[in-house]
Parts: sequence; structure tokens; C-alpha cells
Amino acid sequence: MELRTETVLASLEMSEVKSDEDYESLPAHASLCTHMTAGAVAGVLEHTVMYPVDSVKTRMQSLQPDPKAQYRSVYGALKRIVQTEGLLRPLRGLNITVLGAGPAHALYFACYERIKRSLSDVIQNGGNSHIANGVAGSVATVLHDAIMNPAEVVKQRMQMYNSPYRSLYDCVLTISRKEGLAAFYRSYSTQLTMNIPFQAVHFITYEYMQEHFNPQRQYRPETHILSGAAAGAVSAAVTTPLDVCKTLLNTQENVALSSAHVSGHLSGMVNALRTVYRLGGVPAFFKGIRARVIYQMPSTAIAWSVYEFFKYFLTQQDPHIQELRRDAHKASPT
Repeated sequence: MELRTETVLASLEMSEVKSDEDYESLPAHASLCTHMTAGAVAGVLEHTVMYPVDSVKTRMQSLQPDPKAQYRSVYGALKRIVQTEGLLRPLRGLNITVLGAGPAHALYFACYERIKRSLSDVIQNGGNSHIANGVAGSVATVLHDAIMNPAEVVKQRMQMYNSPYRSLYDCVLTISRKEGLAAFYRSYSTQLTMNIPFQAVHFITYEYMQEHFNPQRQYRPETHILSGAAAGAVSAAVTTPLDVCKTLLNTQENVALSSAHVSGHLSGMVNALRTVYRLGGVPAFFKGIRARVIYQMPSTAIAWSVYEFFKYFLTQQDPHIQELRRDAHKASPT
């Protein structure tokens, strides 16, 4: 009986170590620090690599653009911006984005992993649950946007054509003096209104793709890239109208607001929706959709592949897992 018990225990330890080597099962063992570190790195790289395209997207969503800032394609826009405004112009505002993306994505992925695991245990007895994925992504978005919203306001104002701000400090100081600190959160409710469905669709799509292309939930970079790209494309397309409203609230385009007879500063989702429709009808809600999808597909693919890699790498360095592996090796029959 004692020998039988030892054999069963050794078998359990071996299966536990095996699950540690399966990539998608790592969240059950990965620490909070691991999720936050992997998330921070993923967030910074996601926003940095695709930032020039994000700059183009912001300009293409302008409802009343300057004649010199009207673009037909992402490539054409980037080419003209570089030629007329300088090589580094598409990167203007990147510094504030990097400062916000690190902590925002650290909280974002850590919160997502924790809530997803807890809800999945309840709903699917530990299995994959689309409800758990959607709820976890939505809650994580609230924390993420609380940090990123001020950075988005500054970033988008510096991205606009003929932006009057000389530097990051000048932009923050000018907004604070002229519009007050509330200006940094004027679009927060709109951001949440957009990002909660965006992230719900995003995570559900990602996990659904993983179910089909990586059912064993092993570390397979190609499936993380493919699933991430699909999740980014779908979620970006369906939430573009809300993104147009957010851009208007963040930038407070003077020409657009004047033509719509809006005095003072525009605020609130309802007012933004009404103003966008007044200025361009239904087509105005889809301005920049191509640039948004082109931006989100590789961005999300980068975010997931980098996050999953660092989660895998950091977890493999975990002393506890190494100890389990050594114990299992000792206990295994020769």
C-alpha cells in the first residue's frame, strides 16, 4: 500500500510539472509579479512598434481636417508626414504613451488573468469560459483606462496636424491651465464605453481562436500571433464609431466644433455622437477604420505573443516549478 501511494504521488507530481510546461496552463502557477512584468513589456512594445500608424489613424479620424492633412491611405499619409513635417513627426507623443503603457498593461493583464481564472473555476469548473473571458477583460479595462486616459489625451493632441504644443511638458501644462485637470478625463466614460465592448470581443475572440488552433494550450507562438491578430481586427472594426467619438473628445477640434456650432468644450458620449453625426452623417463614424484595423492587428498580435513569451519564460525560471521538476525526476521510476 505504501509503495502504491508513493507511485500515485509521483504520478501526480509528474502531471503537475507537465502542466507547467503547457503554456496556457501557466497562469495557475505564475505569480502576480510575472503577469505584471510580462504585461508591462507587452504593452510598451505594442504601442511603440505601431505608433506611427496610430498617429495616422488619429489624423484620419479628424472630422474637419486641414486641406494639407487629408490622406487616402496609411502609407500615403506616413510618406507625406515624413516629407513635409520631418522624419520623427509620426513619433510625436510616443514618450507619454510609453510612460502610461507600462503600468496600465501590467495591471490590465494581471487583473485579467486573476478574474478569468476565478470565474472559470465557478462557471466551467476550471475550463475555458467565454463569459469569464469577457467579464475579466471588461473589468481589467477599467483599471487600464484609468491610467491610460490622460496619456491618450496628451498623445492625440500632439499627433494632430499643426499641433501647437512644443513638448510633452508644454502640452500637459497648457491643458491644465486652460481646461483644468478634468480635461484629462473628459473622454474617460467614452473610452470605457468603447473599450469595454472592445476588450470583451477581443478576449473572447482570442480565447476562441486558441480553442481551435491550440486546443492543448501549449506554448505555440504562431497561434498566439494569429489569434491576437484576429482578435485585434474584429474588435477594432466593431468599435470604430466609438473611437471616432473618443478622438473628437480628446482633441477638441476647433474647426469641427465651430462648424457644428458647439461653444466651449465638448463633453459626454451623447454630445460626441450627436456632433459626429451632424458633421458627417453615418460615414463619419467609420473615418479611419482601415488605419485602425491596420494598427490593431499587428499591435494585438505583438502584445499577445510578447506577453505569452515573457509569461512562459518567467514562469520557467520560477524556483518552485524547478523544485517540482527535480522532485518529480527523483520520484520517477528508472
